[in-house]
Amino acid sequence: MRHVLRVTVLFCICLSANTARAQSNAVAWGPELKEPSGSTLRQIVDVSREDFLALRYRPATSLSGIERYWLERYDHRMRLVRAEALDLKYKNKHQDFEGVFALGGKLWLLTSFHNKAKKEVYLFRQEVSRRSLRQNPRSMELVARTPALSLTRTGHFNYFIPSDSSHLLIYNSLPYQKGQPEQFAFRVFTPDFRLRWERNVRLPWPDEQFRVEEYRVDREGNVYVLGVRFFDGVRERRAGKPNYQYVILAWFDEGQRREEYALSLDGKFITDLTLRIGRDGIINCAGFYSERGTWSIKGTCYLRLDPRGWRVLTEQASPFAFEFLTHYLNPRRQQKAREAEARGDVNRQAELYRYALDHLILRSDGGAVLVAEQYYVEEYTLYYTDYYMGYSRNQRRYYYYNYNDIIVVNIRPDGSLEWTTRIPKRQETLNDHGYFSSYAMATVRDRFYFIFNDHPRNFNERDNRLYTFDGSRSVVALAEVRKDGTVRTWPLTSSQEANVMIRPKVCRQIGPRDMALYGEWGRRYRFGRLRFQ
Repeated sequence: MRHVLRVTVLFCICLSANTARAQSNAVAWGPELKEPSGSTLRQIVDVSREDFLALRYRPATSLSGIERYWLERYDHRMRLVRAEALDLKYKNKHQDFEGVFALGGKLWLLTSFHNKAKKEVYLFRQEVSRRSLRQNPRSMELVARTPALSLTRTGHFNYFIPSDSSHLLIYNSLPYQKGQPEQFAFRVFTPDFRLRWERNVRLPWPDEQFRVEEYRVDREGNVYVLGVRFFDGVRERRAGKPNYQYVILAWFDEGQRREEYALSLDGKFITDLTLRIGRDGIINCAGFYSERGTWSIKGTCYLRLDPRGWRVLTEQASPFAFEFLTHYLNPRRQQKAREAEARGDVNRQAELYRYALDHLILRSDGGAVLVAEQYYVEEYTLYYTDYYMGYSRNQRRYYYYNYNDIIVVNIRPDGSLEWTTRIPKRQETLNDHGYFSSYAMATVRDRFYFIFNDHPRNFNERDNRLYTFDGSRSVVALAEVRKDGTVRTWPLTSSQEANVMIRPKVCRQIGPRDMALYGEWGRRYRFGRLRFQ
């Protein structure tokens, strides 16, 4: 009790030091609810002016043997209005859930069924009433049929909807022989779910020489695949240089014409890259590069292409400032990094370790904003002797999930860096896949906001140490990044006050100035509404 009291008192002191900011961004929590046993909220699937829909999931158990899904509707006062279980039956046999999404003003459910007799997999679509959350059995329609990958591996369908909802791309793997090029089926639909074109495609390289990263579809219905081509198996380096390059494959004219474009950076390692198609049809690629390998980053790379003739509009690699790279190094290590920089010792120069690119936001002037988070998993093995089982030698594995600093990078239209900024964060949890870790992001006018769980002691202004959130004690932190790159962070509320702990990976922006916060603890859960001022 004394321990809990100290934490609560400390949080109140921190909160009073940030009263003005906290009050201007208050959380209005909805009622506490109790979730179905063994279930978890997976995502918010659709938002309207009046409400939002969430998807709940329960994995298969030894008793039921099947997965279960529910749709839940909440109003903007964060109250549960309705919940309905999804019926996944086809001719009294169980189907696999493939996805649920909004398109063309309607809510659609995708399910698949493995016909073992015909060795085929069927994909069905079905309209779901947004008001009642019930499926319309008359709307069930076969969308695709494809050969099963094998008797045991049926293969799943995936889909992509661009931010403007101009098209829907559904794709799936096709059977192929090991060592041969992979094959895929593409189906492009209009917003009213009418098929525009479909085509089976074959990649130009054997499967061990190409790894697909992303699928995209543009306003014209053209399909793009971003992938990595390895020149010699799957090795990432040869003689100290990159042994791979990123490649864009594109299918134009309703899949009848295929083109490709290779991206490389003169001996530098592109460690992470993502692709976006602008409203003007321009291809925007942005990511990070390293001079050492694929585990660290030294700067950003930015490429803008006009697919009409593959004309390069922008191509730039920009290193981070030395101060940005060495911010957390002690003076001795900073000096060593400075000396390595001066003598050109690439292997000892400062780079940032293990950052995963999460967001690429296109600016209206041709620039871009990148958001990345440091993420890695540490595995430890404990060996022990079980004296009750005949002195048997056993082992136990532990996985530590690390979600640390967030970096935001603002890139000018010419590819140079306008500013870079860092949001300090330390999250390390054990064997939970980072269930309460990472962050949620909202864009409000010219500012970015980040929500994450933080350690209460990080808001003690007299303590410069950065404490680690470990999944137990928590303060909901709000970080604001302004258009000049300046950062402010303050506490919103504590897990004790909310009586739940937020799950940032589920939280989502639900309006121009509103975000839905989702929190749970045990079987208790609730939504909160955060209004940005």
